[in-house]
This record gives sequence, C-alpha cells and structure tokens, in this order.
Amino acid sequence: MQIYAKENEAKLANELVRRVQDYFVKKLNAMSVEFGEAKEFKALTWLRDEGSHGGGVRFEAQDETLFNRASVNISQVHYDDDPTKNLSSATAISCIIHPKNPHAPSMHMHFSWTQLRGKTGYWRLMADLNPSLLPSQKAKEIFDAMLANSAGNLYLEEGLAQGERYFNIPVLGRTRGVSHFYLEDFNSGDFDADKSYVEQFAKNVVDAYVSIVSKALEENKTYTAEEQAKQLDYHTLYLFQVLTLDRGTTSGLLVHNQNDIGIMGSIPSHINRELLTSWIPKMPKPQDKLLEALIDALPKQNPSPIDIETKRRLADVVRRHYAEYPEALSQQASGKVIPTTVENHL
Repeated sequence: MQIYAKENEAKLANELVRRVQDYFVKKLNAMSVEFGEAKEFKALTWLRDEGSHGGGVRFEAQDETLFNRASVNISQVHYDDDPTKNLSSATAISCIIHPKNPHAPSMHMHFSWTQLRGKTGYWRLMADLNPSLLPSQKAKEIFDAMLANSAGNLYLEEGLAQGERYFNIPVLGRTRGVSHFYLEDFNSGDFDADKSYVEQFAKNVVDAYVSIVSKALEENKTYTAEEQAKQLDYHTLYLFQVLTLDRGTTSGLLVHNQNDIGIMGSIPSHINRELLTSWIPKMPKPQDKLLEALIDALPKQNPSPIDIETKRRLADVVRRHYAEYPEALSQQASGKVIPTTVENHL
C-alpha cells in the first residue's frame, strides 16, 4: 500500500474530480450535437476568499433544446494557512442534469474526498436516478445494475440502504427518485485502491446515465403538455427536497455565500408554486416556516421561474432559517453517518 502525505492525497483527489468532470462534459457535449443545438457547456469559475482558500469550476449547459438545467461542478476548499480549522481540505465533483424532455430522467451524483486535520480522510459517494415520469423498467434496471457492478458485494447493501434513507421525503411518503446510492465515511485503508474505485464508480454512473438518456430521446422525440406538467410537478418536488431536506446543500450554504449559484445549480428552471404551497400543512415545525419563506422568495407567477436572483434569495432564506432555528438541522436527511460538514469549516 502506498502511503501519501495529506497534501498529496488532496492533490490526487483534485486530479480525479477534474478527470471525471472532463469525461462527463465531453459526453454531454456529444449529446448536444446528436440531440440538441450543438452548444457546448460553459465553464464558470468561483473563488473561496478570493482564491486564498481554493474555489472551483462548474460547467453549465447552454443548450436549452436539450437541457432544462445541467451543471457539472468541481471544487477544492483548503485551509493550509489556518491550523485552527478542523478541515484541511475538501475536494468534490457534484453534478445534476435535468433534461428538457420529460421522458429523459434527471440524475445527481456526488463524489468527494474530505481530509480533516490530523485525521484520516474519507470519501463520499452518491448517485441517484430521478425520473419525472414513471421510468421504463429497462432504465431503472440499467442504473440498478450499474450500481451493483460498481459498488461490489462489500458495499452494495449499505450504499443502497443509506441512499433510500437519505433521499426519502417523509412528509410526501416517497423517495426523490427510483434508484439511490449513498456511501459516507468510506476509507478501506488503501488510498490507491479507493481512489481507483471511486473514479471508476463515477465514470460508470456517467456511462449508464448517458445510455439511459440517449435511448429515451431516441424513443420519445416529442412529448405532450400533460407530460410536461408532470415534469413541472416533479421539478417542484426536487426543489422541495433539496431546500428542505438535503444536508449537503444546506451545509454548503451555511459555510459561506461565495458559491450560492453553483450550490443551487441543482434547481430546475421552473416549479409549480401552487403545488409547493399545498405542502406547507404537511411540514413539521419549524420547517413549515422555512417552506413559507422559500415560497415568498419565489416570483409570484405560476409556473414560477428560478433565475439567478431567485437562487440568491432562496439561499439567503435557508441561511436565515437555520440561524434562527439551528435545532431544525436535526430534521434534515441523513444516512447512517451524519457528516460534520459545517463544524469542519469552523
């Protein structure tokens, strides 16, 4: 087993997420050529404390014929100059793809390496398939088989169980998608082996998803207004889960406000404001106040568009809510292990 210095592990993790980002963006650009307007994803950079503590690059979709919203983000935050921080470095790739055609499912994936100061680092692996319409059985089978082949017998059962738990939406009695995987605090003790495992897993997710979407677009070149309405309702559920339950999104917003637009890249372009409002009575206290404030931050029309300024308002709502009700963080989604993401940056 190769022993690395902590700084080298972060460097190797950063190289990994860059390779996966490049791999995914090239495939998405090729899909744009085949099914859309042949518009490449656009690279946008953000900096943490003007670059002194890292930053990242996200590629955003420009092809509005093919994508509702899509972004492929990488980041590395580090505190080399501040030994008082619990966190030494955090390196991640986070992607969300929302195709415009409702027959093509959305997909989210997140792979990251966290290095705590003076402690052993660990990986986080997440991947989930999120259809707006009832998916074809074949699509779910492809994604499920990919997860099984990628995870292996040693980690599959735990990853699937924690994925179902993390992406559950209790007040609506359903999960966000149809296939979920989540592995937290992953470290076998062999950095080289784990790095190879994570990179191959991520690329397998990309390959399976591109295959699923390509087939959906080939078989469903048109869609009905009813199908589009169902997609809008699903996008509403997606926003609801991300902003009221997703611990990763909330932690990112609470740590700093320098990448709000990137963190909110998972939000679809429009949501059903009336449907979202109908869920307020289902919410436990004080999360009902969070949902009310989120709805107040949305444009008043229905469907309600989510532009850049709306994303900023929504991010501010989340921060204000947990500043007033820090105990409400306990109501957020979790797997078996609850990461101390916010505390790590303090």
